[in-house]
Amino acid sequence: MSKLRFVGLDVHADTIVVAVAEAGGEVRSLGVIPNRLESIRKMMGKLAPLETLKCCYEAGPTGYVLYWQLTQLGVACEVIAPSLIPTKAGDRVKTDRRDAEKLARCYRAGELTPVWVPDANHEALRDLVRAREAAKKDQLRHRHRLGKFLLRHGKRPSDAGKAWTQKYLNWIRIHVHFEQPALEATLKHYREEVDHIAERIAKLEQAIDEAVKQASPEMRAVIEALQALRGVAQTTAATVVAELGSLSRFARPSQLMGYSGLVSSEYTTGNRVQRGAIIDRPIFRHFSVVMRSSCSATAKSRLSRRRSLCWILGSSR
Repeated sequence: MSKLRFVGLDVHADTIVVAVAEAGGEVRSLGVIPNRLESIRKMMGKLAPLETLKCCYEAGPTGYVLYWQLTQLGVACEVIAPSLIPTKAGDRVKTDRRDAEKLARCYRAGELTPVWVPDANHEALRDLVRAREAAKKDQLRHRHRLGKFLLRHGKRPSDAGKAWTQKYLNWIRIHVHFEQPALEATLKHYREEVDHIAERIAKLEQAIDEAVKQASPEMRAVIEALQALRGVAQTTAATVVAELGSLSRFARPSQLMGYSGLVSSEYTTGNRVQRGAIIDRPIFRHFSVVMRSSCSATAKSRLSRRRSLCWILGSSR
């Protein structure tokens, strides 16, 4: 049987630096190839047989396209968590060639931690819910600009109700006007931006509903079950499933909390114990939908409460 070869790939938008570590042998660089499918196929062919190859590269802005390409070619591949790669404190030289060789060497030694990789359909739903979250942030910014503009010019409603309700927006359209053309143009611009972003969010939520209908039966089952929780509607459930993936991959609740960053930081040495704020991780910033759901948790559940979280975890297997 042929010995395994561990291939480290330092991936960039246009190029890939390749290094290989022989089992029990040396680590050597194989140079730079274009980040194109034909070039990747040719390089893997030179390292054949394919069943003896184990490739890895760091998770980053290039996404999972290379992973999907390699798996379609029949090459085993894993995407590595960059923050968990071992580093030497005194190492001050960083090059693409060294990065590729380090990946190959550490991969051979079993020192790398892979991340969970979604399939193409799951990644598409994740991009869609993140587009909605970005639109919600834009909506908050546009509302702040309009609200502070009205406040600077003394425009405050007396009986328009809470801010950004339909009654409040109608008050702005009907009763808020300025004598100066410049101020009137500014008001029109801010008001149109608020209306436009609301339309964007509505279209994105409609697209999420359509994507859920076309999702796999397993994913739809988990999304539907999550709506048994108070304050959780379909958009929130789809966001949670898109970000977390398969819930059954977490053996314990503490693993889920650690993955999402909902644990406190800690620095303990000797008799000194110091705990800080929760860990700020990118995935946690996407969980603002969960925080908004908690605010509306007093609302009546859309589905039967008999579906517990244990049932949800069972459905995701």
